[in-house]
Amino acid sequence: MYEFPFELDDFQKEACQIIDNGESVVVCAPTGAGKTVIAQHAIHKALEQGCRIFYTTPLKALSNQKFYDFGEKYGTDKVGLLTGDTSINRNAQIVIMTTEVFRNMLYGTNFGAVADNLKDVKYVVLDEVHYMNDEQRGTVWEESIIYCPTNIQIIALSATVANCQELTDWINTVHSKTKLVNTDFRPVPLRFYYFDSSQPFKLLPLLTPNGKLNRKIRPEKPQWAKGKDKRKKSYVKQIIKNLADNDMLPAIYFTFSRKKCDEQMEKCSGLGLNTKIEQQKIKAFIEDFIAENPHLYGNKHIEYLIQGVASHHAGLLPAWKNLVEKLFQQGLIKVVFATETLAAGINMPARSTVISSTSKRTDSGHRMLTANEFLQMSGRAGRRGMDEIGYVTIVGTSFQSPEEVAELVLSDSNPLESKFSPSYSMVLNLLQRFDLDEAKELILKSFGYYSSDSRLKPILMQLEQFDREIKERTFVCPSRYNDEKMFEYDRLRYLYVQNRQTYKKILKQEKSKHRPLSPEVIEFGQRNKEDLHKLQKFACDTCKHYKKHSKNLEVIKRIDAKKKKLEKEIEKQKDIYWNKFLSHRAILGDYGYLLNDYPTEKGKTTSQIRSENELYLAEIIFSGILENLTPSQLAGVICAVTTEDIRMEIPYIPFSEPVRKTLNQIRNIKRKLEKAQSKYDIESPLYINPYFSSLIELWIEGAEWETVAEQISDIGEGDIVRAFKRVVDVLRQLTTIDNIPEALVFTAREAIEKILRAPVDVD
Repeated sequence: MYEFPFELDDFQKEACQIIDNGESVVVCAPTGAGKTVIAQHAIHKALEQGCRIFYTTPLKALSNQKFYDFGEKYGTDKVGLLTGDTSINRNAQIVIMTTEVFRNMLYGTNFGAVADNLKDVKYVVLDEVHYMNDEQRGTVWEESIIYCPTNIQIIALSATVANCQELTDWINTVHSKTKLVNTDFRPVPLRFYYFDSSQPFKLLPLLTPNGKLNRKIRPEKPQWAKGKDKRKKSYVKQIIKNLADNDMLPAIYFTFSRKKCDEQMEKCSGLGLNTKIEQQKIKAFIEDFIAENPHLYGNKHIEYLIQGVASHHAGLLPAWKNLVEKLFQQGLIKVVFATETLAAGINMPARSTVISSTSKRTDSGHRMLTANEFLQMSGRAGRRGMDEIGYVTIVGTSFQSPEEVAELVLSDSNPLESKFSPSYSMVLNLLQRFDLDEAKELILKSFGYYSSDSRLKPILMQLEQFDREIKERTFVCPSRYNDEKMFEYDRLRYLYVQNRQTYKKILKQEKSKHRPLSPEVIEFGQRNKEDLHKLQKFACDTCKHYKKHSKNLEVIKRIDAKKKKLEKEIEKQKDIYWNKFLSHRAILGDYGYLLNDYPTEKGKTTSQIRSENELYLAEIIFSGILENLTPSQLAGVICAVTTEDIRMEIPYIPFSEPVRKTLNQIRNIKRKLEKAQSKYDIESPLYINPYFSSLIELWIEGAEWETVAEQISDIGEGDIVRAFKRVVDVLRQLTTIDNIPEALVFTAREAIEKILRAPVDVD
């Protein structure tokens, strides 16, 4: 075992030993427990043995961070980086990459043959494997594990999840011998506090020494707005002051709104959190940083950084977030107001975290945070080797009771749920390499299918409940009648009662009119009497249990119908992944991308595309409508089809006529594909959102960033950069995938070159 300059914790030793034994390992431990040490052990093994190791992360920012960290640690010649738009030293012994890149390598598309991609690779670290829970990208982790060759050892590092044993058993089944190391050990224990606005000058311990809710905490009263002033009183300044007075800084203050991040930063700027010397250090650091990133010159947030406060969210420029992270790591920024995205693994350790609310607003109203969301945020508190205790302060709000907060703090983590979902690209890639039966075998290897029993637990429990009800209502007939016999009696009885009532009405009617009964009515009355004699032959007619038994039969029949519905749903859910695969396959067949379950030339090209809806993009490419566009027009069109729906109102900014005409043609492609997807019950997004199309045209034609950004002042600069980078990602694919007209390749290259200038090219 590699010797570290410090004593390893027991769970780290155990995991390292498993790696030494040539087995794969799943390490499940809280945020900040030291999982990276285990990956470093595997890196040392690879360097010693002269083989290679891949280190995968869910985010490009994390990949960049690891690339620089490992470059300093092991030497830049030994470390490579592969992300969607970067390739540095790709044949190095240690290669950092996003998980998507690793998955693409396993498919053998874009990166060459699988054997070449994985030459001499002995270890793969899957960092933040709990991202399998991610709605949009969770599938990538499952594909990576299913297709990873069994001679490669997987080192899967995960935050705390409830079903880590199930995850390990699954990897053991689909990959190779895998063991679990599961710990709730935190090197820096957490202490929880509560801010109660009725007692604003102190932080109250949330729990008593025996783990119960502190009864001194009072629930927040709803704040009703009076008159014109609809603003609620903000206590953020007082909360930060309390932290400062109790030596609990630096802190990350989590809030669920970008706007609030900026507002709260402004409110706390006058607290004097930094000394004069620290302010001088920050000024010097900012000067050097801006010299390398001149587009940040004049940023209105600089004055707040000097005061020791900052905000950090997706609306800010990547370089600015980078600056905030660096200053925070050096202890020069005392409070960062951040959205929850910062909880996703960026290296910003703090002594405290403040969670502004344990409920968050969603499209369907307020909901409580999940245990995993709370663990991810609270886990940022406590710096190993620097703090004896990490502090977590929860701010009281009227959307949550103190009891609910205590319950969340004390609750166990949530289980990992599969988000596996076949896509057009997956279908084409699998059918390029396997026949339909083999493809089915691979789909049925998914964690989603493996864990379907736990996913179907609520339905299975309902089935059990129905079975119990049926058992409770099942009876033994004293006359040994079977159900059919009782149903026969029920039917006769119902018929008799109905006819009897009708006969009585006719008698009454005829009597009131002083008319004799017709032969038909006499015959009808006779038949009714015969029905009564038939009924009297049944034992049910005099049985005192009849009513109860009859009711039970009726209820059992209803429960049986519900049971059949549920059983159908179980079958559907069990085969949901394969059915989705078949639906995508059917559309690809209809569109001519598959023939006899093998990709056509168009299909092979589409198998190399990576987007939210590969078929949509392929149809746009093959329609030929992109071929006579200039670089700025091409980017404008791609921007519209890759930008997601935005909830807020954005002012319309006119874009060029060729872009407008091309988007009108794309609308026809979209309508046709929407119809086909609807027929096969496929929900794969199809966007035409030209919010940023005019901006990217301006940018490519040489406009300054200030000119571009001020066009839409309500949208964060970070959002614009992200939209532009998505365009670059698709344009880059146009230059690498097969069967793209040469002229379009050159236009795409020129567009990429013109888009990638500061601040867009900064990671």
